[in-house]
Amino acid sequence: MIMWIEKVVGGLGDKKKYREYKQRVRRLPDGYRQTARALERYLMNLGPTGNGKNLIIMLNDLADLLEQSAAAGTPLREVVGTDPADFAEEFMQNHAGGSWIRSERERLGRAIDRAEAEQRP
Repeated sequence: MIMWIEKVVGGLGDKKKYREYKQRVRRLPDGYRQTARALERYLMNLGPTGNGKNLIIMLNDLADLLEQSAAAGTPLREVVGTDPADFAEEFMQNHAGGSWIRSERERLGRAIDRAEAEQRP
């Protein structure tokens, strides 16, 4: 029964780590906090694959980056660049699991490769 519940809602350890991440974001200066929330929303909509642990690692890395940038006084555009969507997608690709979109692209490619192989005489 416990395994089923953890699959649906995630482990308690993951929830605790997620709450800790949210607290870190709340402590960021306003612009960095807004950026963290916007990036988190975008990353979550890309649909990170894998398990909750990969998601927590990715979000904590994001918090690390923004905390360090805020401490150094790095302007937000120097952190995320001119296209924040490109930044977010590259950021996600650098983490285990990536996104469901990437998984589906790879799956599509494999399906076409198999179809092509079957078509050969």
